[in-house]
Amino acid sequence: MKWCMNINKLAEITGGIAYNCSGDEIVKNVVRDDREVSDGTVFVALKGENNNGHRFVQRAVNNGAACCVVDKEEGSFGNLPVVAVDDTFKALRDIAAFYREQFNIPVVGITGSVGKTSTKGMIASVLGNEYVTLKTEGNYNNEVGVPLTIFRLTDNDEAAVIEMGMSAFGEISRLSKIVKPDTAVITNIGISHMEHLGSQEGICKAKFEILDGLSIDGTIILNGDDEFLWEKNGELDYETLYYGIENKSCDVVATDIKLYSCGSEFNVKIDGVDYKFETNAPGIHHIYNALAAILVGYRYNLKVESMIKGVHDFVPEGLRQVKTNYPKFTVINDCYNACPDSMGSGLDVLVLTAEENGGNSRKVACLADMLELGETSEQEHYKVGLMCAEKGIDCLITIGDMAGNIAKGAIDGGINSSDVYEFGDNESAISRLGGIIKNNDVIWIKGSRGMHLEKVAEALDKMGNS
Repeated sequence: MKWCMNINKLAEITGGIAYNCSGDEIVKNVVRDDREVSDGTVFVALKGENNNGHRFVQRAVNNGAACCVVDKEEGSFGNLPVVAVDDTFKALRDIAAFYREQFNIPVVGITGSVGKTSTKGMIASVLGNEYVTLKTEGNYNNEVGVPLTIFRLTDNDEAAVIEMGMSAFGEISRLSKIVKPDTAVITNIGISHMEHLGSQEGICKAKFEILDGLSIDGTIILNGDDEFLWEKNGELDYETLYYGIENKSCDVVATDIKLYSCGSEFNVKIDGVDYKFETNAPGIHHIYNALAAILVGYRYNLKVESMIKGVHDFVPEGLRQVKTNYPKFTVINDCYNACPDSMGSGLDVLVLTAEENGGNSRKVACLADMLELGETSEQEHYKVGLMCAEKGIDCLITIGDMAGNIAKGAIDGGINSSDVYEFGDNESAISRLGGIIKNNDVIWIKGSRGMHLEKVAEALDKMGNS
């Protein structure tokens, strides 16, 4: 962390009152976990649904905290060094916003309904060939995770790629004002969080809050194949660049696409010259991610060779399309999260993988509930079932109450009911897997994070290694 403030400055930034503090002491780090405290650290006590950081103020001080940022309403902390504020969550954001201002480097902010994390990774992979690049790790894309990511910036960093998530109006605005990007990327406008935002128009409005922190001379990069984003063409007070596949009016367009179970090939024309790109991540959705990264590279005048290498070297994070070949079957673990768009992309990967196995593999989809779809949930799950039928899925396993609508759509679409298995929970499904899975199957696992399908993946791993 860059040493840029003392305790007095921190109190000023947060609008707090310092008690029992050495005001001139330099802040060396800011954390929200008392176990990460060392000498000179500021511990911010956050009160959540299941835990209250104020219970650990004494331990943080014992571990060497220079001071602790606490809520005024929590009362007195005796002679402990604290800065008392109205809201510790806001204080965390305010400190992060001040800290961000100490760095004059390219910063890319990313939001969207689908593909944020993979696009972030692709962009960081591209920028990383010419800049030392910090990127958001894991799911640190919320109002706690983004400030903690900003605190990881050091004088060694030459660029940053920050992911911003949300579930309600105002969140992206607050995050963007912390991140202060000079390039903003919106991947698409889907229907996730519909229950909180009411409509796709509402979702679009919430995503465009990213402009609230965009620098005055900033650039916004948008998916031109998304109708909600294309409608903004010519309406924004920023340089606006579009990428796409179907929309040939975009600034960069992928052509000559070849899809494989292990990746893809495609061409992109840059400054009038055609270049070939290759990904090692399967699915057309990763081509969209690559196009966004190419435009970011172009925005910062990167060499085309750096873009090509960055796209090629990108590897998806976490539980996203991780393919494991077992002796008797193949599993594609894609259970990090789910929405209707990502369901369609994943089904395509399942089909490609089975085809490349010589056409002798059954295509098995194990699908669970997609959460936070609001009033559209039943309809959207049913549509996924119809997609399963259209794409020739041989066996369907559904888990969860809403996923039963996937089963109904699949049967209505033409999949034999004897090849459709409905379960209310993971445990019930796991108990039957041995009788469902056959030799040479390709099994794709997908569902919202809250459905914990990693339990099913673990059960299949045991089966595959037994």
